[in-house]
Amino acid sequence: METKLSVTLIQHTPDPEKLVSAAAKLCYSKANAGEIMENLTDENVKGFLNRLMDVGHASPTEHASFTFAIEGVSRALTHQLVRHRMASFSQKSQRYVNETQFGFVIPPEIEEDTEMKNKFIECMDMVNGYYNYFSRKLTEKGRTKEQSSEDARFVLPNSCETKIVVTMNARELLHFFEQRCCNRAQWEIRTMADEMLKQCKEVAPLLFKKAGAPCTYGSCPEGKMCCGNPRK
Repeated sequence: METKLSVTLIQHTPDPEKLVSAAAKLCYSKANAGEIMENLTDENVKGFLNRLMDVGHASPTEHASFTFAIEGVSRALTHQLVRHRMASFSQKSQRYVNETQFGFVIPPEIEEDTEMKNKFIECMDMVNGYYNYFSRKLTEKGRTKEQSSEDARFVLPNSCETKIVVTMNARELLHFFEQRCCNRAQWEIRTMADEMLKQCKEVAPLLFKKAGAPCTYGSCPEGKMCCGNPRK
């Protein structure tokens, strides 16, 4: 069963840009945080946050967090995603959730070729049959459903669909977008990162005005590995 990517910003710090502005302003003010928050106008926030982002004073951005519900992605993607360790993750378990008729992600280059796509689906159907076989046989041997699933899952492929909830603060998101919105990032996680960035910009455009691959606002840091095709 083919799956489709779904990214939803399900929660974020209320008024994240005002909070970050207040936290940063506290560093240079005798007033307390509550007073600063009360006195900040939209115009103040805009001016102060623009200066803050231009000079790269990043630590106050850690006070704002963003939580995404992500579905229709592969285990290959989440293996990359969890390398971003300054984040919180809650992922669908292959131990507690039976994967009979599991969903899967097909790479675009394979999807576009009818012959390869059919072979890919044939392969997934075969894996599904083996998964069901091992799950059934292990249960017949007296294993619990959970125990059967935790062993049968060893035959599941990287393309197997998964769901994950991810929370990152704004500073980590900025780093994540630098790495994963780049053309050199793997296609699936890049597509996801682009959608996450789009939704972040809708609620905090000033915080994320320079977010994305470094070439979108400056020069490429990849040197000889540069793709030569800036994402401007």
